Amino acid sequence: MNSLTIKKMEPENTVSIIVPVYNTQNFLKKCVESILAQSFRSLEILLVDDGSRDDSPRLCDAFAAQDSRVQVIHKENGGLVSAWMAGVKRASGKYLMFVDSDDWIDACMTEELVRHASGKPGEIVCCNFVIERPGSWQECRHALAPGVYEGERLEKEVKGNLLGNENRTVSMSRCMKLFSRELITENLRFPDPGLKMGEDVSIVLPALCDCRRLVILQDALYYHYFFNPASMVHKYDPTMAEQIRELLRAIRKVLEAKQAPDGACQLEKESVYLTMLSVKNELRGGRKGYAERTAQICRRENMAKKLKQYGIRPQDNANRIIAAVMRRPDRLRCACGRLAFALYDAWAGRRGG
Repeated sequence: MNSLTIKKMEPENTVSIIVPVYNTQNFLKKCVESILAQSFRSLEILLVDDGSRDDSPRLCDAFAAQDSRVQVIHKENGGLVSAWMAGVKRASGKYLMFVDSDDWIDACMTEELVRHASGKPGEIVCCNFVIERPGSWQECRHALAPGVYEGERLEKEVKGNLLGNENRTVSMSRCMKLFSRELITENLRFPDPGLKMGEDVSIVLPALCDCRRLVILQDALYYHYFFNPASMVHKYDPTMAEQIRELLRAIRKVLEAKQAPDGACQLEKESVYLTMLSVKNELRGGRKGYAERTAQICRRENMAKKLKQYGIRPQDNANRIIAAVMRRPDRLRCACGRLAFALYDAWAGRRGG
């Protein structure tokens, strides 16, 4: 990888890996064992039991008894954000990583991320990931080209283009990344435990705004995200529109505080793609009154105007359907969009997901 400078890190530069745990007894063993198997040994592993009601607390304690690098935090249930924040506050490593308790990582992941770190403050090193489905898998990469981004290149090519794209230039997941500690600890005023959707944006976005060196690795499919079809069924969520408004308020707070390049434009375009999720929610799962609710959402958020103003023309087929509805959300287009998703779901069901 010619574009990346590799520098050996000293072993005292401990990496703290934070694992929020909530009722994942069936997945936790594979997750934690993949962390214990890391070729990079200078680890601090923080398992944060967020008030689990299954056997997860006992399993966490067993791992701590097995390996001195493992610490367990038992706390009352407060949600994902409160769990990883509790881990951050306990962590002592120079670098921070996050792994969700139903996922797993390759044995080389930490070592490879650390190898591409410079050792200076303010950096984020990103690998890519694999979506693991029962019987199949899918490779996923950041849209931003692999390489090292610093100085003017970081400002022009990255920070002014973090949001408002159909495919994000850099994934907003807190996983799949190695963070300089201060990028997280100095931005803990932004995460909101009350957010129910897109929670990671509230910490990854300010970290990206503050970073002085960003590394995107070539290939490096080290993180394995487990897609659980039992928990990912297409259920209608009547609160989604309000959740998206809350998320946009959180994003606005970050962009304004960080004085992000083209922040207002990024927010407006991001609102289009997030509103697409709300419209999709109505077309796919809404019952009586779905067309009226869809029209109300589109009018309230000025979707037709924003689509035209910013020249947004999605490439994904599902998003094309949604955009067509958003441009003119009358009953006919809503009905056609609803039918299109019903046919797609039926086809996907025959293919097994």
